[in-house]
Amino acid sequence: MERIPVLAGQIDDYGCASPFNEVAQFFNRGLKKIVEQLRKNLPHAAITYVDVYSVKYSLISQGRKHGFKHPLRTCCGHGGKYNYNKNLGCGAKVNKHGKEVLVGAPCKDPWTYVNWDGVHFTEAANKYIFERIVNGSLSDPPTPLDMACYRN
Repeated sequence: MERIPVLAGQIDDYGCASPFNEVAQFFNRGLKKIVEQLRKNLPHAAITYVDVYSVKYSLISQGRKHGFKHPLRTCCGHGGKYNYNKNLGCGAKVNKHGKEVLVGAPCKDPWTYVNWDGVHFTEAANKYIFERIVNGSLSDPPTPLDMACYRN
């Protein structure tokens, strides 16, 4: 897989790559318009749009406010500012003085992390996202999931 370079000026105040976020936001605006059109075309259907991007970005940009001490740093990884190295991920071992040593060990407090291994969210972050999907706070219309198929 080819790596797309991100320039320092393309990183926002929270450490996120703005070009990728802009593409996600553009896609979501288009998706929301299509959902609105589907509602017009299918007036008896219950169609819910869920904005998962916003809650995931909120976990990174306002992680501490949501109870996460480490919004960008991985819980299970090795190396650098974010505890991440694509070549030495979670469970990675290296040879030191002829002995195999675990360098990609999980953190002791994963519930304080958003990011598990640089690719996946932690169980705590996924739970946070799931709770907002279920309660309808990410939805248009803002309807709890257990009521999403009912129409007034």
